[in-house]
Amino acid sequence: MTIARILIIAGSDSGGGAGIQADIRTVTMLGGHPMTAIAAITAQNTLGVTAVHPVPADMVIAQIDAVAADIGVDAVKIGMIGSAATADAVAERLAAMGEVPIVFDPVMVASSGSVLADADTVAAFGRLMRIATVVTPNAPELAALTGLPVADFAQAGRAGLKLFETFGCAVLAKGGHLPPMIRNGRPMLGDILIHDGAAVEYWNDRIETRNSHGTGCTLASGIATSLGQGMALQLAVDRARDYLRAALAAAPGLGAGHGPMGHALGGVPFDAMTGLA
Repeated sequence: MTIARILIIAGSDSGGGAGIQADIRTVTMLGGHPMTAIAAITAQNTLGVTAVHPVPADMVIAQIDAVAADIGVDAVKIGMIGSAATADAVAERLAAMGEVPIVFDPVMVASSGSVLADADTVAAFGRLMRIATVVTPNAPELAALTGLPVADFAQAGRAGLKLFETFGCAVLAKGGHLPPMIRNGRPMLGDILIHDGAAVEYWNDRIETRNSHGTGCTLASGIATSLGQGMALQLAVDRARDYLRAALAAAPGLGAGHGPMGHALGGVPFDAMTGLA
């Protein structure tokens, strides 16, 4: 049996809800093998981030080279990148890998509101977007990356199209931060995938929960895993969105703030597989 090898380049979340920790659980649950290049270490919990320590760029590249040289890479997920120097170094290193799918989640702010990327790092995101297969910004990130207002779904679509035209990558513009729109007689949230000159809209009811920490990380890792398994982009997005919504619905309710999702979907996978559940 072959297993998709997914390289995750992101930050560590000490609270376990987002970042590398959420990525590893997502890749594992969707049948991939997670490998990591940790770009930053954070001290955080459900209430916020209290400290951030970027990992030096040469150490991030050393982690990438170590796993790529021995295990190999079928897809890459990029999250919190740590610094502008790391963004530049990672872009150069990944460009040399050739046709490996790359999913870039341009993390700037945590769910708690804590800033995770300074202005220089955000400015360096362009190099990563130019080599990415798909970029997955939320509304505030779309606005920061394009300079356009993103206050509703239509504006998110226009900003996503601008990124697509500027950088040549597919764009999944996420609408979770936007006001709901009435669809089929009820309020719903929308995402839009712009790729190959086409736009695909996704509409779902809002899942009312405070336990949404790590949604962006989980979605991007889910897409990367499916791309690494050979799925077409739209099918990969479909699958990742379905898994994300299931994990949101299964959140265990930990912590006093933005709690983690239930990546194991409310069960104990080993017990379920062995009949102990």
